[in-house]
Amino acid sequence: MKKTLTSLLCAAMSLTALVLACGGEDPVTPQVPLPLADGGVLWADCEPSRAATTCPEGASCRFVEHYGRSICVPACDPQAACEPSQAACCVGNEDGGAGYCVPNEVCAALDAGTDDAGSEDAGADAGVIPVETDAGGSKDAGTEADGGPKGDAGIDDTDAGTVTDAGTGGTDAGTVTDAGTGGTDAGTGGTDAGTGGTDAGTVTDAGTGGTDAGTVTDAGTVTDAGTGGTDAGTVTDAGTGGTDAGTGGTDAGTGTDAGTVTDAGTDAGTPPQGYTDIRVMAANITSGNGQDYNPGHGIRLMQGVKPDVVLIQEFNYLTDSAADMRSMVDQIGTGFYYFRESGAQIPNGIISRWPIIESGEWTDPNVSNRDFAWARIDIPGPKDLWAISVHLLTSSSGDRNAEATSLVARIKANIPASDYLVIGGDFNTDTRSEACLTTFKQVVDTAGPHPVDKNNKDGTNAGRTKPYDHVLADSDLRQYQQATVIRGATSFSTFANGLVLDSRVYTPISEISPALSSDSGAASMQHMGVVKDFHVPNF
Repeated sequence: MKKTLTSLLCAAMSLTALVLACGGEDPVTPQVPLPLADGGVLWADCEPSRAATTCPEGASCRFVEHYGRSICVPACDPQAACEPSQAACCVGNEDGGAGYCVPNEVCAALDAGTDDAGSEDAGADAGVIPVETDAGGSKDAGTEADGGPKGDAGIDDTDAGTVTDAGTGGTDAGTVTDAGTGGTDAGTGGTDAGTGGTDAGTVTDAGTGGTDAGTVTDAGTVTDAGTGGTDAGTVTDAGTGGTDAGTGGTDAGTGTDAGTVTDAGTDAGTPPQGYTDIRVMAANITSGNGQDYNPGHGIRLMQGVKPDVVLIQEFNYLTDSAADMRSMVDQIGTGFYYFRESGAQIPNGIISRWPIIESGEWTDPNVSNRDFAWARIDIPGPKDLWAISVHLLTSSSGDRNAEATSLVARIKANIPASDYLVIGGDFNTDTRSEACLTTFKQVVDTAGPHPVDKNNKDGTNAGRTKPYDHVLADSDLRQYQQATVIRGATSFSTFANGLVLDSRVYTPISEISPALSSDSGAASMQHMGVVKDFHVPNF
């Protein structure tokens, strides 16, 4: 059963995961980690196994589902406000009532009714504070636990009265006689909250206002938690009518809603403000003698890191027919969109989770068997992402700089400065000081720190000595770069500045399943994949 607070503070915390949901006004979303005036940061990334050395005194390392990674969260007094204003002090019942300062934006993530107020109980969902047993359907206010917070409505798990029982055994759940008046029950209006009259889960409420905590009417207010199309705590709808089960026009979450069979899902109105995680991968990871993905090594590597956008080179598969290319793309992401340049021996291309609304190729003036492939991607939010896939020449640094000069001119002439831009692929650069990278600085950020592998090496050629491959974002997008977290079924690994994907050194290999340890060492695989992650606002 999900445990939440739906008043001013609400939280559910465990040693392995931190999931919070708070009510109130829509917060101003902070940057995470958040820079502080004294030069430090709040909510820095951390490793749970090394929390004592990675988090400052007074902070704990917790996994935050909203971000998909662990951050340091400071302890706080639940009766006091957190500093700065972007933080809220939320109380975790499972941590003995301890408070933690967390980003305001985390407080919009939980479902308003997975364990709803209209089926199992009136405590975990529509009430104010979670209780051990409910006052509703499966356990009523008069069997295992009575209508109070612990054993009864009195104190210290003992009966508050003697005459009339709200449960069983001849002891009362109320005060002197019972929790009601005149020798009746722990509910209201002279009706029994437990046995001997009317049940706490049907006609009369075990909560307030004479309304039902179980099936017919609501456990918290006069509105219904289960039927009738109204919400378990507000007047808005829990899954029908186009509005959500929360407040302020935001989504009720996922799973099932606050009293009906189907979920409120995503909000039927304006999508809630938030952030979109975007994983971008540069991939010239063909193998075998055909400069193609037929052997499957490169496809498994892409499947292992689950990219959202792939800037791919040597984009050949089987007969290169539309059906074959569709089959390859679906192996990377079912239903993903793609663009592949035409008429090229070793074409460049882009694969995207989100719709490609415009695409094409710009001539590479120095080579005849491929061009610069580009795509305009409709990512969530008002800005588009322009992705450019390149494969520069091996012949000389001068040739590579000529290619870069031509591409930069195309970018300046065609891509709005207000949109996001990422250039990636096989640059064939011998060093990070090559002239072409200086030329690219006009439109993207080429500065470090750079992605590395499990052994902290940043080379991307087969011998791991040269920086052949890159993912370079413009300054608008680079500011939202976040750690790359690779998750397996039972473990995860964090790469603060991105990942150089070499399966030969990646451990545990299960985190990048179905990739095999031998894949990056396959015959004729001359490059490693490069991965960077971005946490981009959708407002």
